[in-house]
Amino acid sequence: MNDAPLRDPAVHTAGAQELAPGLLVVPDRGIPLVPNIGIIGGTQAVLVVDTGMGTADAEQVLALADEVAQGRRLYLTSTHFHPEHAFGAHVFAGRATYLVNRAQARDLEVKGQDYLEMFRDLGSPVADRLDGAVRVPTPDVVYDDVHALDLGGRTVLLRPTGRGHTEGDQVIEVPDAGTLFTGDLAETAHFAIFPWFPPHDTDVSGVRWLAVMEQLASAGHSTVVPGHGDVGGPQVLADVRDYLRELRDETWRRKDSARDESEITAEVRALLIERHPRWAGREWIEKGVNCLCAELAT
Repeated sequence: MNDAPLRDPAVHTAGAQELAPGLLVVPDRGIPLVPNIGIIGGTQAVLVVDTGMGTADAEQVLALADEVAQGRRLYLTSTHFHPEHAFGAHVFAGRATYLVNRAQARDLEVKGQDYLEMFRDLGSPVADRLDGAVRVPTPDVVYDDVHALDLGGRTVLLRPTGRGHTEGDQVIEVPDAGTLFTGDLAETAHFAIFPWFPPHDTDVSGVRWLAVMEQLASAGHSTVVPGHGDVGGPQVLADVRDYLRELRDETWRRKDSARDESEITAEVRALLIERHPRWAGREWIEKGVNCLCAELAT
């Protein structure tokens, strides 16, 4: 994380935007640790994508979902297990069916409590959101392959991508609207977030992440809802793909010359900031370099 004072990571559902009939996005408003949240409706059911962080955020999201659903069945899924995306799921217990892929369920079980404690240590705005009522959620439904969820007149695809940003990443496709929810596999105008925290968590893979983005960028989605940042078109995916390729190539080129890793990091960081001067999240470049150096060595 960076050293700037954290803003309160509050979700504001009053800003929800309709991307297509029955398809809403609650935007992050540019606030760190607030995700873009989806509400996808069919004639029989409504799916919520990500919860926000903690009880108060998730209560807002659930209230909006109830308003949209008007008695229809509720489902919930999360793009990956990180706290701002999944750690409001406890609010939906008994109200919605919570579905995740098997790798994400394992992430929640194995790493969820450690991430809850780590995020509580980030500062009071985050700790206040992750109060004592927040607990690591347990999914109701776990699946291995693509899960086709019939909402009534609209089928949504919950598609695990394999290891990338996390082990349990998944994207949510709304084929009839040409829309893709990516979670933190993609951000708009932001350096890729590498949760590289050795020895505690080294599951992020720059190599695998790039392979995932190459596939997604070629799939032809017209609307892309990133984990954080502005909703956009296919260029959002292309930008992340191209950045990961740059990061890999510039890192490995220098690593092959047997330079010290700190020197490699400094050079790559300066180069990528020069190429993307307006992007946020510069603190993640170093972790990306560290990850890719480790991957080259294996």
